[in-house]
Amino acid sequence: MFYLYWSLQIPDATTTVLELAGAAWLLHILILVIWIVLQKRSPVATLSWILALAFLPYIGFLVYHFLGPHRLVKQRFKRLAPRTALKEHTGYLKGRVLELAKPKHMAEVHQVAELVRKTTGFPLTSASDLQLLVDGEQTYTAILDAIANARHHVHLEYYIYEPDHIGTALRDLLVSKAEAGVHVRLLVDGLGSSKLKSRFIQPLLDAGGEFAFFHKPHLSRVFKPMLNFRTHRKIVVCDGETGFTGGLNITDEEDERIHPNDAYHDIHLKLTGNAVHWLQMTFLEDWFYATQIRNISDIRHYFPIQPAGAFPVQVIPSGPDNSWEIIHRFYLTIIQKAKHRVWLTTPYFVPTVPTLFILTNAALRGVDVRLLVPRQSDSKLVTYAARSYFGELKAAGVKIWEYDQRMLHSKTIVVDDQYSLIGTANFDTRSFRLNFEICVAGYGKALTNRLADQFLEDIKSSTLVPEPRKISYAARFFEALARLFSPLL
Repeated sequence: MFYLYWSLQIPDATTTVLELAGAAWLLHILILVIWIVLQKRSPVATLSWILALAFLPYIGFLVYHFLGPHRLVKQRFKRLAPRTALKEHTGYLKGRVLELAKPKHMAEVHQVAELVRKTTGFPLTSASDLQLLVDGEQTYTAILDAIANARHHVHLEYYIYEPDHIGTALRDLLVSKAEAGVHVRLLVDGLGSSKLKSRFIQPLLDAGGEFAFFHKPHLSRVFKPMLNFRTHRKIVVCDGETGFTGGLNITDEEDERIHPNDAYHDIHLKLTGNAVHWLQMTFLEDWFYATQIRNISDIRHYFPIQPAGAFPVQVIPSGPDNSWEIIHRFYLTIIQKAKHRVWLTTPYFVPTVPTLFILTNAALRGVDVRLLVPRQSDSKLVTYAARSYFGELKAAGVKIWEYDQRMLHSKTIVVDDQYSLIGTANFDTRSFRLNFEICVAGYGKALTNRLADQFLEDIKSSTLVPEPRKISYAARFFEALARLFSPLL
């Protein structure tokens, strides 16, 4: 009798639980939809997030809160303060900005340069010398030499700084320079350089150097997480005269002297001359933002007057504090202008809809479009997602190579003999929209031909993707599945 009564009551109890669960799930979806829609992202990205999180009851809020592509709103105002303070710091700096904004270089690139200037405030300028540095040995040797010769200041900003062999060697050199009276400032990303502990940094602080984390994850930021919005920049500035940027972080993983068989293959750029002014400006904006320091003394030492150089270049910073997505726009602009060639190298190829369209369009117009990516990147999801685009790229006439030796980490593009770009930005949504990046655009043959020569050298160690690709149904499925996450990568 008790069993019969109990069994008759189950449907009512179960129904009540299911109704409550269903109502909670609908409320969960409704709140997520409102939250995500208010971010005003692209429709594809918005729908992708909604569909992905709608089926993650209870944890969907946490996933989007910590990993979702929120817009940097309040931080834009925080970053505006140091930017304004720098530009208006002294009459001297105002004069330098005006002076550097008037180089008379090739008229045909002025529209592109003006696009960058209007969206970033960084004008077309010039370098006295350009040096392409290939892999870790060349890059680290050049950086250590420049720091060793610094007289007034050394500024460094990195996404990844590891406390390993090369990281320790650099730290020790910075300590010795600080002890000698050189102003040393080291800024690293709080997530990418999370292995740096106080014990490793303390010798630099004891010597008089300065150190800061950029957006370091912290318990106090539970309600305003910064798992996105990383500084992916790599910047070294010595005395305001010599600068470096490119793809290499400070890690033994990129030093072929330590890992001869599997060190990342990467490219860096050394600059001297007026162009360094804008690397300096970018670093100081980030430093002031991270430290909330507004004052700087001896401004002339940070922005020294130098003669105009022979190499027209333009420094391009981008980040979620600037809604123009300028590196994204720059790619679209120069590829659209291509008449003869577009040679793109990137470790992470997850194109946006506009960049995929513009690449295939260029190939269909008869432009020699080539893409170089790693055979296997350090992210399987990105590798599969990239390969999912190969079919339509090849159908349009794009030639694709996969780099066979080591992990390809270079980020460059060459368009005709006129435009080139080298820096920290990958060819993906994260670099275009979510990370703080920096690149150097080259106008004319000087940088363009050097990057083109390196591209030709790299494809000697690469395999041309055949047509048709012979892959299993399982691989085809995983590629298609990975592609669904493209707007989120």
